[in-house]
Amino acid sequence: MTAPESVRIDKWLWAVRLYKTRSLATEACKAGHVTIDGHAVKPARDVRIGETITALTGEIRRTFRVLALGEQRVGAPLVKQFAEDLTPPAELEKPRDPALRPLFLRPKGTGRPTKKERRDLEEFL
Repeated sequence: MTAPESVRIDKWLWAVRLYKTRSLATEACKAGHVTIDGHAVKPARDVRIGETITALTGEIRRTFRVLALGEQRVGAPLVKQFAEDLTPPAELEKPRDPALRPLFLRPKGTGRPTKKERRDLEEFL
């Protein structure tokens, strides 16, 4: 199978496992979270070898250089053949930074805080 000359950015981001689904990659492009060489891109923009892609995934801004193009999702060990990770180590440490964690964590679906929980919260603040 021959490699294509260009691939849509949303398809490439999905193929190299930067986003879990192609629709998430498309939404990220539409929201302006994906840039190529510093310019925001639309999901239909073609990617070429050698371009630098920056994408916001959660709290981390990931940076990659395109080494090869592919339209099909590749296994995790093969991603290194398609993209070179240029993300600074400080950016990868962000999720572990205690200053960025929320002060209070309420499990989803527990509803509104009770009167006692509100009092405890006000006392804490």
